[in-house]
Amino acid sequence: MVFKRRKPLSILQWLREGVLPRAGWRRVVEYLAHRVRRLPDSPHKISLGLACGVYISFSPFFGLHILVAMGLAWLLRGNVLSAAISTFFGNPITFPFIAYISLGIGRWITGDGGTRDFGHIAGAFSHAAMGIWGSIKSLFGYGPSSWDLLGGFFYDLFLPYLIGGIAPGLIGGTLTYYLSRPLVRAYQARRREKKLKRIATRAAAKKRIADANQQTD
Repeated sequence: MVFKRRKPLSILQWLREGVLPRAGWRRVVEYLAHRVRRLPDSPHKISLGLACGVYISFSPFFGLHILVAMGLAWLLRGNVLSAAISTFFGNPITFPFIAYISLGIGRWITGDGGTRDFGHIAGAFSHAAMGIWGSIKSLFGYGPSSWDLLGGFFYDLFLPYLIGGIAPGLIGGTLTYYLSRPLVRAYQARRREKKLKRIATRAAAKKRIADANQQTD
């Protein structure tokens, strides 16, 4: 593969890159913004895709944010690639705040108490993922099933997180749409203008060469 690393990252290095990228957060953000601006689609569809990615970042579908965001963008006829890119809004720095807000609102709505400590939340999701994997393997005769242990996780953590993430996700997605759309439109207009100038310059150069050839003839 062209973009495959020569030396694969270890788990510790992968986690470190997720929190403190070697290129720096500024370079990462600039690269993502550059990719978004160059997407070949209308400003509305690109911004709608960005909004979908930000909205899904407030959901508890950890590990599936990109796929869910792309699916939502497809349903709403937004740009699926911009949706995938904007799930970067949910990252190791912002996730503790997102989890605190979403879970807090969800537990307030459901009337359920409980901790909002991110370490506890991350551990619970990790155990749930292992429980799901173990239960799937049990269907093929490998080990015991753990489906009964997931009921508490669903009602105590997943459901409040899912409900509580709707409002802040909608707010974040709406702001993303209305802030990004004029920026994308302005960039595309500048890009078209530069392209037209290049075409005009080349046409003028060809005309000068043709005129010079006629004079020599």
